[in-house]
Amino acid sequence: MKADIHPEYHEITIIMTDGTEYTTKSTWGAAGDVMRLDIDPKSHPAWTGQRRVLDQGGRVAQFNKRFAGLGIKD
Repeated sequence: MKADIHPEYHEITIIMTDGTEYTTKSTWGAAGDVMRLDIDPKSHPAWTGQRRVLDQGGRVAQFNKRFAGLGIKD
């Protein structure tokens, strides 16, 4: 195994969206850093089963709205 090619593996603190926190080991940041999560399994719709409307209209609706004035002229 080659020396000095692996990232440092140290303890960091993770803070969930509801304020709970835990300590884990990671290569992210530096030893003792704090990672605050914006989305986690307690708040993400994929895990909670709740749907939130983030996008009004789909991709096709956005395309049609953007290019409504363009068309084939007779």
